[in-house]
Amino acid sequence: MSNEVRVWVDGALVGADQPALAALDHGVTVGDGAFETCKIVDGQVFAADRHYARLDRTLAGLGLPPADREVIEQGVAAVLGAGPTIGFGRLRYTITAGLGPLGSDRGDSGMTYIVTAAEVPPFAPSVAVATVPWTRNERAATAGLKTTSYADNVIALAHAKARGASEAIFGNNRDELCEATGSNIFVVVDGVVRTPALSSAPLAGITRELTIEWARAAGIEVVEEALPMSVLETCDEVFLTGTTRDVHPVHRVDDRELPAPGPVTTRVQQAWAAASATEINP
Repeated sequence: MSNEVRVWVDGALVGADQPALAALDHGVTVGDGAFETCKIVDGQVFAADRHYARLDRTLAGLGLPPADREVIEQGVAAVLGAGPTIGFGRLRYTITAGLGPLGSDRGDSGMTYIVTAAEVPPFAPSVAVATVPWTRNERAATAGLKTTSYADNVIALAHAKARGASEAIFGNNRDELCEATGSNIFVVVDGVVRTPALSSAPLAGITRELTIEWARAAGIEVVEEALPMSVLETCDEVFLTGTTRDVHPVHRVDDRELPAPGPVTTRVQQAWAAASATEINP
């Protein structure tokens, strides 16, 4: 597998280690931007339209105009065509507010477009997660938005990895289960799949959305609701969903061991595999 990251910025392919952004880009100075990460399957982008729609929801939440999809498509074509076909990988496009002052005020230079792509290895069959002492703020201006301001996630993930886990789990300020740093969380209680409602402030994950749709279509009961953090101490199964994770079983939460995959998680995995194999842009 190649470790090469293909990079395109505002109309041109650039080396991954070459400077390509202005020092005063608002995405650099204050993290003012939005991004999407998509799965690449045999050189094609999975669920592309859903990702575009979420990008525009994030940009609107930031007070920025909708993205120019034709510009993004130009970048996508450039990075996907810049080498051998990527069989399994990650495509990311980032849109920043463009040049701005050294502060929270914005300039009016127009937005910056960045597209990257790379092969990635598949995840292990199951994962350990750790809860963290920090919370998501369900009343934050950026709640539920996929912005480039990821410092909280960096800190939380380092905390989890120091404890032998590879993903961190946040609650919110109401002590409700919320999400992980780069994935959504589901629990199984008495045979029913449950996941935090969007009112608890998780990101509206594309894989989360499709998992709910496809599991329900397969006859699996899925409930979106506010869940206490303590559900992680009593639930029967846990799994994560994410762009390149798909449906990913959890075998340990903090010090608590769990079956991975449990019987319900296995059914959800089967429903995902069957449905996702039929369409690249569901």
